[in-house]
Amino acid sequence: MTEEKPELSYEQARDELTDVVRRLEAGGLTLEESLTLWQRGEKLAGICEEWLEGARARLAAAMAERAEPNTEPAESAPF
Repeated sequence: MTEEKPELSYEQARDELTDVVRRLEAGGLTLEESLTLWQRGEKLAGICEEWLEGARARLAAAMAERAEPNTEPAESAPF
């Protein structure tokens, strides 16, 4: 099974999630509108988490690579 890339960038999902929270906190919505927004917020939070997990994995891989001793001989500079 291949991992699908989220349809939104992290920034897009975060910004939309912020808007959803703001709208929910403002109130004045029907129950159905509130539920729909809440469901969208849950989906957006999941997208953000996917991006953050991917970033953590990339960072961990880069740090592990950096921590490994250099096994290739360094090229000497010509004199």
